[in-house]
Amino acid sequence: MTDDSGPASATVSHEAEAKSRHPISSLVQVDLGAVSHPGRVRKDNEDHFIAGRFDRTMRTLVSNLPEGHVPPEVTETCFAYLVADGVGGAVAGELASRTAAQALVDLVLDSPAWIMRFDGDCADLVLKRTAERFQKARELLVAKAAEDPKLKGMATTLTFACSAGHDLLTAHVGDSRAYVLRRGGALERLTHDQTMAQSLADAGAIEQKDVEHHPSRHILTSAIATRGAFAQVELKHFRIEDGDRLLLCSDGLTEMISEDTLAKVLGEGEPAAKTCQRLVDLALEAGGKDNVTVIVAGYRIPGE
Repeated sequence: MTDDSGPASATVSHEAEAKSRHPISSLVQVDLGAVSHPGRVRKDNEDHFIAGRFDRTMRTLVSNLPEGHVPPEVTETCFAYLVADGVGGAVAGELASRTAAQALVDLVLDSPAWIMRFDGDCADLVLKRTAERFQKARELLVAKAAEDPKLKGMATTLTFACSAGHDLLTAHVGDSRAYVLRRGGALERLTHDQTMAQSLADAGAIEQKDVEHHPSRHILTSAIATRGAFAQVELKHFRIEDGDRLLLCSDGLTEMISEDTLAKVLGEGEPAAKTCQRLVDLALEAGGKDNVTVIVAGYRIPGE
């Protein structure tokens, strides 16, 4: 861009740099770790996980607007995490979890408009889009099973979380879980198990404390599956604070160790990678009866 006074300079002064806008999402730092292990009993690992960062950036290259009227650079950032646990004992659990995870990423990347702010109505729109993407992932499994009858019955859980600034959104199907350990040490579960045992507890037929040992605790009432008309996607909008730690995991972890132990290990303040390995090791020491997948993200959010 030029005017009659001559070509504009691409040099940005220190004064203009100081006036750059820095959305809170761009200042968030995440200490991230992830580990997946087949366990001590199962031969194959049917769990898959993804953790990623999305950025939307505008850089001013040249302009003849007065200094300070347009920022040299603006970036908005969100972090996303996903755990998919192929249904153990079902047909092609590994293929189901891998296909669903990849489909969700492809659907996000193919979206023509990324929403990078999760406040107000934007959060509702992102959650709605995510639920639709879960259904499309299920449709992809159905299509694969139609092509190959041997794949009929394949299914997977799918637990997804994404954050921008203080806003954390979750979408969930199945019995993998998401937790947040608050700065004060309280562990909050963000997901609700979609199992027959949990349904009995919700209906008052059994006590909540009996769910973890009930024989129907592994029977899913919803999944990303080739059977059933649709997946029942649980959606949540949560505020995350500086110092919080986010945990996503498959049931291979929560079947082996208690929530009290989860809170203790997360609260020890070790780096995320070391915390993940410690949790997996504890699950293996307890028997490792299933595949174990753990993602831990420790948040540092500066004051606005």
